[in-house]
Amino acid sequence: MLESATHHSTGACWVDGLLQSPGTASGISPLDHAIVVGDGVFETMKVVDGTAFALTRHLRRLRFSAEGMGMLPADDDRVRDAVAAVLDADPAAGKLRITWSSGVGPLGSSRGDGPGTLIVATEPGSTWPADEAVHLCRWTRNEHGALVGLKTTSYAENVIALEAAHAHGCSEALFANTAGDLCEGTGTNVFLVVDDELVTPPLSSGCLAGVTRELLLEEMAVTERQVDPDEFARASEAFLTSTTRDVSAIARVDDLVLPEAPGPVTVAAQAVFADLCTRSLDP
Repeated sequence: MLESATHHSTGACWVDGLLQSPGTASGISPLDHAIVVGDGVFETMKVVDGTAFALTRHLRRLRFSAEGMGMLPADDDRVRDAVAAVLDADPAAGKLRITWSSGVGPLGSSRGDGPGTLIVATEPGSTWPADEAVHLCRWTRNEHGALVGLKTTSYAENVIALEAAHAHGCSEALFANTAGDLCEGTGTNVFLVVDDELVTPPLSSGCLAGVTRELLLEEMAVTERQVDPDEFARASEAFLTSTTRDVSAIARVDDLVLPEAPGPVTVAAQAVFADLCTRSLDP
């Protein structure tokens, strides 16, 4: 049986000042560069009791990604107003996404000079398995590429990798980088317990600086180091982190079944993150 998130199509959408239903959203030009060549950045976050979790950190990363792309960043106050509008329109929202593109451009890689396009949309949250199976895919992340560390709308390779994971009965795909070291998932960071030590790949591996990853590193003792994918065979447990998963145990890596899922360190990480969420929705 395929293990994956459960998604729904309801929600609210805000496009450059116009609040509308996602199914009938308009106002996005077919020449918008996010559509033409994936020239945009985005942030996704969970919604807790009508509040976008860790919004300040996500806006900081949105700005970092935009500047890394050479784009004029979105105005933070305008984004916050749009977030408030969609959450007011969709009080049952479980997930929120902010997309910022460079705006209308030519049918090619050259960027236009118009204003950017801001889209904020909501939908119900994802429902994940109690523990997950992951697939080590055959494609690699380029830790020396132009988009390293940026959360961009150029996500096609993630789509392909995730489809391959689904074909293997898994809910996530993991990438190694060009050096052969473990990097990240299509939308996750990965942690392993090896020889009683909690480890995770460093940002130099090419992985994205996930907000959940960042918060967990602030709350727990974690060693950032290069991780060989073969270390899964020695790991006592492992887990994924992401904005929609929080902390999610890994039960299987392709045909390798891990000893514990969740193991004691994973349970501790889940408890630490749950406590963090109760202390503040904008940590």
